[in-house]
Amino acid sequence: MNTHLGKSLAFFEGKIVPLSQAKVGIMTHALHYGTGVFEGIRGNWNDQKSSVVIFRLAEHYARLKRGCKILQIELPYSVDDLVEITVDLVKQSGLSQDVYIRPLAYKSEEKVANLKLHELESDFTLMIVPFGDYIDNDKPIRCQTSSWRRPDDSMMPTGVKLSGLYTTSILAKTEAIKAGFDEAILLNHDGSVSEGSGENIFMVEGDRITTPAETENCLLGITRDCVFKIAKNEFNYEINSRKIHRSELYLADEIFLTGTAAHITSVGHLDNRPIGRGDIGNITNKLQKKYFEIVRGNDEKYSEWYTKVKIK
Repeated sequence: MNTHLGKSLAFFEGKIVPLSQAKVGIMTHALHYGTGVFEGIRGNWNDQKSSVVIFRLAEHYARLKRGCKILQIELPYSVDDLVEITVDLVKQSGLSQDVYIRPLAYKSEEKVANLKLHELESDFTLMIVPFGDYIDNDKPIRCQTSSWRRPDDSMMPTGVKLSGLYTTSILAKTEAIKAGFDEAILLNHDGSVSEGSGENIFMVEGDRITTPAETENCLLGITRDCVFKIAKNEFNYEINSRKIHRSELYLADEIFLTGTAAHITSVGHLDNRPIGRGDIGNITNKLQKKYFEIVRGNDEKYSEWYTKVKIK
């Protein structure tokens, strides 16, 4: 793979600038109160096409706009505008490798004592950085059920990526890593299963695939949606969405996590208990292989999911 570093650029305050110049003041509202909405978007390098293949770009921005509506962030950009801005930045950056695209809409006004969203100015920024594996997908990982609980949607909107919401995820992930695990699984206030620290969770029993329902305070993940479609279109698996009890996970044949950064990752152990045989299960393996083929732009049946950016 060609790994030309390109240029470190950002879209900031309406123009493209060197990343080192994209800075906010220490009184910025979002810095103090988490009043921002972000997305994590993958751009996967396709050597045969000399292109960065950005995966489901419009869907990510549609979700960003939903989060903006909740936080009353007014952006002068449509979804199409945001797609165009992203493509232009990827081209100008010239990064011919896997990249991570991070847009952020935020309350930009420098007022630290104002809790009234509707009175605060907003802005949008975007950066692109080289990005390797978030989790090693070639082997199953070890997870821990976190002592931290996933917030309920009545406490903080959980269906979009609000900056402040991720404090819980960071605490859970840190707790798991310091205890010798790879990832955390968060439960709801009633002890039912919600999601990983940054991933949706699926369990497999025989040929049945189940994931927490949308009412279980999990993010409505775009990779989650991909798995629903791939499972049905490629393997004729129907996925059931419902409340999952913690003990059900221990008895599952397979567990896997999904996310933009994590892709599809097998869970081999949970709370020091093996899941199935403790290896990558058959259904997880099939979904992984097909997903990786698709996400790199090598299956034109899913071409509507691709935004291909040619890098010269």
